[in-house]
Amino acid sequence: MRPDFLVLMYPVISFTDSLKHAGSRTNLIGEQPTAAQIRLYSNETQVTAQTPPTFLVHAQDDATVPVMNSIVFYEALLRHKVPTEMHLYPRGGHGFGLKNNTTQEDWSASLQNWLGSNGWLKK
Repeated sequence: MRPDFLVLMYPVISFTDSLKHAGSRTNLIGEQPTAAQIRLYSNETQVTAQTPPTFLVHAQDDATVPVMNSIVFYEALLRHKVPTEMHLYPRGGHGFGLKNNTTQEDWSASLQNWLGSNGWLKK
């Protein structure tokens, strides 16, 4: 069953050498994954027109999961004309949760607006 939408915060998207989160790649596909496994489990290569609309949040200074994970996924969504919204912050690191204290913008309010304008919130 396909979800109606995705909400991804500082997501591990890619298992490529340049974008991987090493611990996630090792835990999920092993110490010595093949090129075919890396491609199969790198989500930016799996986007299709049927991928659910997606809301992305990431900080550019995330030292745990490179921000390019969100960017390559966003680009893949655009190529396949999947509705998407992305919020990138210059600072915030990894794991800032519901409040990124480095900005006055409230990303969770933006998410609520996105959910409402797409009809996923019941009144």
